[in-house]
Amino acid sequence: MANTPLAVLDLVPISSGSSAQQALRNSIDLAQQAERFGYQRYWFAEHHLNPGVAGTSPAVVLALTAAATSAIRLGSGAVQLGHRTALSTVEEFGLLDALHPGRFDLGLGRSGGKPPAVSRQPALAGATAVRDGHAPNGLRVPAHFDFTGLLKSPRFALHKKLLQQPNAEAQEYDEQIADILALIAGTYATADGVEAHVVPGEGADLQVWILGSSGGISAQVAGANGLRFAANYHVSPAKVLEAVEGYRAAFVPSAVLERPYVSVSADVVVAEDEGRARELATGYGLWVRSIRSGEGAIPFPTPEEARAHVWTDEDRALVEDRLETQFTGTAAQVADRLETLRDATGADELIVTTITHAHEDRVASYRLLAEEWDRRAPSGQPA
Repeated sequence: MANTPLAVLDLVPISSGSSAQQALRNSIDLAQQAERFGYQRYWFAEHHLNPGVAGTSPAVVLALTAAATSAIRLGSGAVQLGHRTALSTVEEFGLLDALHPGRFDLGLGRSGGKPPAVSRQPALAGATAVRDGHAPNGLRVPAHFDFTGLLKSPRFALHKKLLQQPNAEAQEYDEQIADILALIAGTYATADGVEAHVVPGEGADLQVWILGSSGGISAQVAGANGLRFAANYHVSPAKVLEAVEGYRAAFVPSAVLERPYVSVSADVVVAEDEGRARELATGYGLWVRSIRSGEGAIPFPTPEEARAHVWTDEDRALVEDRLETQFTGTAAQVADRLETLRDATGADELIVTTITHAHEDRVASYRLLAEEWDRRAPSGQPA
């Protein structure tokens, strides 16, 4: 039964031979199409210093997209709090809500922030349920990718240098989330009783989400505050089970949610036949390699450009887990794998991210998937 809502995550990818301007126009068009196709929500990611990604400021792109759509929920997937303050975040999304009330999801991530002083990841059973690289229901759960090399790359240090003020230090993540929630609720006050009221922003009708790739602090903070949680299978497939388990284990009912609510992401490419889908996805491995090598995302290559790359064993190791967990094929094949992901994680929603070189192929992928998903919905219920 496929009555699980589908959502879109868009990085605003730039294709080789194209431009940031065209990528932005493509993304706004895709959001309009996704609204017609019946997707639940449309999120924009935040990335910096990547020649192949134009999504540097979710709030700006959201403002443009809100004006071009009418009903689909829009959001950030996610705002990177490591180089922002709680106040600037609430002010940005308060402005959006003031003009388009009740349409925005404030998705928050820890990227670039201060590592937690003490690990908050409890012992979880999710990892032990994996046998031979698969969950009990067959979901592929590859070995963990070690991000240490990427975090030590000169480009990562450059990110921090350019994104943060000199000598600035990121706030503790749980404190920052608490400040954001208090500023939205209108309950923020310093220890000596000085209040802060954000206009616009206080009382904004926002859905607050936490995004995370493991069962660590992001999952713990989401659960402890009774917030919605999005787990990134498309970024860190090895830890998706422990991420959702860690969130549910930490969950405390709140005024927002009585029970845990989880969305899980997947990278997919859908076409009329499997061979065509695999051809469209040819550039994905080279694109992931550019990110994980620390070079920064390259403009998404054509299949011919991707096939021209001479792969080393080191290259293959960088992308193996992502290639194994990309869902590529016909709409029926991809929908089957999405159902497997949903059932393994108990997801309440699924987030789909698709990148192809040609915009029309990306639109077609989302259309074909939506049509198949709708066919699988129980009679009388929307997908």
